[in-house]
Amino acid sequence: MVARALGLGDFATAVPALRALERALPSWHRVLAGPSWYRHLVSLAGLRWEVVPTEPLCAPDGVPTPALAVNLHGRGPQSTAALASLAPKRLWTHEHPGAPRWPGPAWPGQMHDVEIWCRLLRLHGVAADPDDIRWPSPVRGGRQGGTDIAGTAIVHPGAASESRRWPAERFARVAAHLASRGLRVLVTGTEGETVLAARVADTAGLAPGSVLAGRTSLHLLARLVAGARLVVCGDTGIGHLATAYGTPSVRLFGPVSPRLWGPRVDREIHLCLWAGLLGDPHASTLDPGLEAIGVEEALFACEELLAATSVRERDAVEHADGP
Repeated sequence: MVARALGLGDFATAVPALRALERALPSWHRVLAGPSWYRHLVSLAGLRWEVVPTEPLCAPDGVPTPALAVNLHGRGPQSTAALASLAPKRLWTHEHPGAPRWPGPAWPGQMHDVEIWCRLLRLHGVAADPDDIRWPSPVRGGRQGGTDIAGTAIVHPGAASESRRWPAERFARVAAHLASRGLRVLVTGTEGETVLAARVADTAGLAPGSVLAGRTSLHLLARLVAGARLVVCGDTGIGHLATAYGTPSVRLFGPVSPRLWGPRVDREIHLCLWAGLLGDPHASTLDPGLEAIGVEEALFACEELLAATSVRERDAVEHADGP
């Protein structure tokens, strides 16, 4: 049993560790304790785990005693205590002074989230590659759920906290610029971000139907990201989908360094803008470092990526066509 009851980005950064456990324990019944919607993500990532719906920092109900419990949720002590309440035969977790009964390696500190969990497994003899983070493509054809994704740019203005939300007016200027280049701009978000997404689209003067916030399933969102020409977002879950599908992205980082939560692979197609200032990722006001990133800087990054990926796509076509 693995505990990881967090968000979309948190799931994505745990995928290399989950894959490593699959390879190490191919005949075991593997259970992931997390939100029920992780079932969709397990399928999208090509994993083979049963998802048992579990609230954060809680033990799942009605499960048998696991032979092995692995804490990929955090450093404890609450998450460790929740797993320990199931009386597993073995428990792999990080040490915490509040949980001295369950020893483990020291929390590594300033390390990429993907590497933290792979390191924990390696310390227990399980080979784990933190760069094994790409997902199989979900794209089938040019239309997904009635939405034409050819020549699409996705703008995602939301984030879990106010400190990581770049101002809507700035996202709107980026969206308007991308639309002026002939790209079809779609504004995505959660159901709670529909007002924000509509504000961005209205300010940018986007075409009707461009707001998809609250209207996409996880599978549709994944297909949109995988088939997009460009994703523009903050430090949030959709950026991790862009990494998983190798979709070019411009990402706006504020209180947290991209060294800890940015892309680990394909860095040439993911441009992370960061002022170099650290802050509180859960604060209720805009992070000063994120506020310091201007629209012109974001537009330059978009243009740089669009130009670079156009050349790469053309070269790929010419190579496929032969001399």
